[in-house]
Amino acid sequence: MRLTDDLTSSRAILVKGWLFLLLGALAVTGILVLAFSWELAALLAIAIWAFCRWYYFMFYVIERYVDPSFRFSGLIAFLRYVANSRNRS
Repeated sequence: MRLTDDLTSSRAILVKGWLFLLLGALAVTGILVLAFSWELAALLAIAIWAFCRWYYFMFYVIERYVDPSFRFSGLIAFLRYVANSRNRS
């Protein structure tokens, strides 16, 4: 399999998703072990929630409600969309 091939195996996609969750959990655990405070835990929870909502906004809300003609494939595609939107206005 070449690096440019699309991931089509549903099993591999699920494994990849769970690995992302594990990586995030390990990172948060490491941060809290190094410098635990309830304030830091709350800030981490808020940051994680906000970034999840931003991701949802970029890849669902924009496509469904703002501009159904665009399909975003990643963060770079979203940034191009924003740049092109500013150039058109």
